Amino acid sequence: MNDLPTPRGKLTEQRSLSDLTWLRVGGPADYFFQPADPDDLQSFLRDLPVGVDVFAMGVGSNLIVRDGGLRAVVIRLGRGFNGIEIADGEVTAGAAALDAHVARKAADVGLDLTFLRTIPGSIGGAVRMNAGCYGTYAADHFVRAQAVTRAGELITLTADDLQFEYRQSVLAEGSVIINATFAPPTGDPSALHARMEDQLAKRDATQPTKDRSAGSTFRNPAGFSSTGQADDVHDLKAWKVIQDAGMKGATRGGAQMSPKHANFLINIGGATAADLEGLGEEVRKKVYDSSGITLQWEIMRIGEE
Repeated sequence: MNDLPTPRGKLTEQRSLSDLTWLRVGGPADYFFQPADPDDLQSFLRDLPVGVDVFAMGVGSNLIVRDGGLRAVVIRLGRGFNGIEIADGEVTAGAAALDAHVARKAADVGLDLTFLRTIPGSIGGAVRMNAGCYGTYAADHFVRAQAVTRAGELITLTADDLQFEYRQSVLAEGSVIINATFAPPTGDPSALHARMEDQLAKRDATQPTKDRSAGSTFRNPAGFSSTGQADDVHDLKAWKVIQDAGMKGATRGGAQMSPKHANFLINIGGATAADLEGLGEEVRKKVYDSSGITLQWEIMRIGEE
């Protein structure tokens, strides 16, 4: 670590990432950095040699780290980046704040971010991936975000800067989102909490929430999230085209497309990243062969094989 800056936070060499991802796979990062606070992150990135790659990691809920690991500094925000402030109808949450926690805190004061309740992950990832559920997306209530650039500058990002689309946004290479502000609609706190309980019950009934998964594996080909409404059509849902291609329950090594929900890739025990990604690619091929649809990965895959 001789050529790396000495931060106040924790910097670890050759840190395995497998225990930090929900799928429990993946090799080591060359370096793993947990900054103490925004100032620590800024000075570290400013002084980090230009040729060193940076990857910002959330809670690992939507991620496959390949078995060869990552030739980069992986930055993971923790305490110091998980505060939630509510004022004047706006909710500002640190990037490490969990989506579910933000949804609950907002509902307590009658602000409706209920769509976040069942999304596994943290606010930084929700903004980066424009996370959505029940027909609502992070972009719908987004006001602004703060990020630290690869050069160590603190900047404010607007929706125009991030260019939100279905399940994606644009963020400069090596930049790290540190907080985001939303202006949600209002609602009755008890009704909002009741709606979230209902959403949780539905999710647990239809998704393999007890298994090691990374949430939805592929984006819906229709380009929008489920609305949860009774008249919601299923023709172009990822789970439907996977099921129609005969790949629900398919296995490869320790990887499986869940028998409970065809768009959930799960580690049934001892899977490697290669098993999981390989099965996903097999699914994409089968779906294309049977329907002409090319599924796009929703799970981020990073690192070396």
